[in-house]
Amino acid sequence: MSEPLKICYAASEIRPFVKTGGLADVSADLPRALHRRGHDLRVFMPLYSQIDTTAHELHPVDFAQNVPVEFGGRSYRFSLRTLSGPPSALATYLVDCPELFHRDSIYTSDRDEPHRFLLFSRAVLESCQRMGWSPNLFHCNDWHTGLIPLLLRTVYDWDRLFHGSRTLFTIHNLGYQGLFPDSVIPQLGLGDWTRLFDQRELEAGHMSFLRTALIYADGLSTVSPTYAREIQTPEHGMGLDDLLRARRSSLVGILNGVDYSDWSPERDALIPHRFSRKRLDGKRKNKLHLLREAGLSEAPDAPLIGIVSRLAPQKGFDLCFEVLPRLLARSDLRLSVLGSGESEYERFFQELRNAFPDRVAYYRGYSERLAHLIEAGSDMFLMPSRYEPCGLNQMYSLRYGTIPIVRATGGLADTVRLFNPRTGEGTGIVFEHFRPDALERAMRHALALYRQPELWKRMVQNAMQCDYSWSHQAELYVEIYNRLTRR
Repeated sequence: MSEPLKICYAASEIRPFVKTGGLADVSADLPRALHRRGHDLRVFMPLYSQIDTTAHELHPVDFAQNVPVEFGGRSYRFSLRTLSGPPSALATYLVDCPELFHRDSIYTSDRDEPHRFLLFSRAVLESCQRMGWSPNLFHCNDWHTGLIPLLLRTVYDWDRLFHGSRTLFTIHNLGYQGLFPDSVIPQLGLGDWTRLFDQRELEAGHMSFLRTALIYADGLSTVSPTYAREIQTPEHGMGLDDLLRARRSSLVGILNGVDYSDWSPERDALIPHRFSRKRLDGKRKNKLHLLREAGLSEAPDAPLIGIVSRLAPQKGFDLCFEVLPRLLARSDLRLSVLGSGESEYERFFQELRNAFPDRVAYYRGYSERLAHLIEAGSDMFLMPSRYEPCGLNQMYSLRYGTIPIVRATGGLADTVRLFNPRTGEGTGIVFEHFRPDALERAMRHALALYRQPELWKRMVQNAMQCDYSWSHQAELYVEIYNRLTRR
């Protein structure tokens, strides 16, 4: 192994503290994998009011209490809290600033939203100063930490502690860019460096945390090889494809990994019946348990399709408006849905449950236990995404022998191989075009294969052999870190 690195990892959400999407999973699992390899990881996230400080045994950090931070004519104060644990534990710090982070939701549309994450970014740097700790690399994630590369070149350029530090910015979802009116630049204490922001954006009257990171980070990464290519095109570049093409030599796609200590049917503590590739009887028992818990009619030989997702346009459920009612009317299948989001999608699944009460279950919200049960008990898992930077549920599904039905985009294209009945190779059902007829053909193909037990079992066995653990993916990040720090 190469010489240990000092890595400061900053993210807006980390499991198990808070989670709205895959960022929280990656921000928990990647640092843990790197820490196990002997690297000095120090992880930072905001302390939101939704976090139970007692349950997580958080205690104050002596050297970082009521630390003043001033910008834009305002003065804020933050304190650090950290987890109780042995000295060898992964160092995790939560930035406590009640004025900014004690809100009804983690992310807001409040006018001071840019101030919240500018304060978080500065708190990360101020904390490193108080530790006297000089990271080899700052690993920044999504727009919430997008100003750290610029801050190191401006507000903190005076401090030699950071002169050897480099930055890696990871794009988890290009659709969220931290776009605000350009009037916030002086409010963030960055008025003296207005010239460093993208001038075309300023002419349009706004600034973007994410675009600023794409300009100033030493290296760029995203969460799958296919997504790295897609975001350099006008179709998927969200208005940033020109900049991403200009920086393509600095951009790499690394597939997210899965922590199989949490997501593995052999050891999953959240499912009632454990099982393995060689002993699949537990999967059928989980299916029956899920049907009973969801109040669905028990037909263990009828296919059960699972969905666990944010309900947002990105996830492609527009395609389901026509397809699912038609399939449910003509086929004997069951559907179990867990998720929340935009009202039109919530309303659709609610109405679908009302129309087929004995065959459709919809749980609005999120439950970690139910998410695991749906993965373990379903026969198929539906992800018809419009775009998907990486996706984790399809990798969980593969491990649980739950056949993914996915569109060939982003990480879905990188992880699910179309099953070929003639050769017996492949791990799932894949369709290309974002159209209802393409989804319907894919789902009918899946249902037809399900009625052929030998072929279905072969596909399940193939799926459960897939290995997307962090053990390999973490080393790819180390390679980037070493390249950026020239080690």
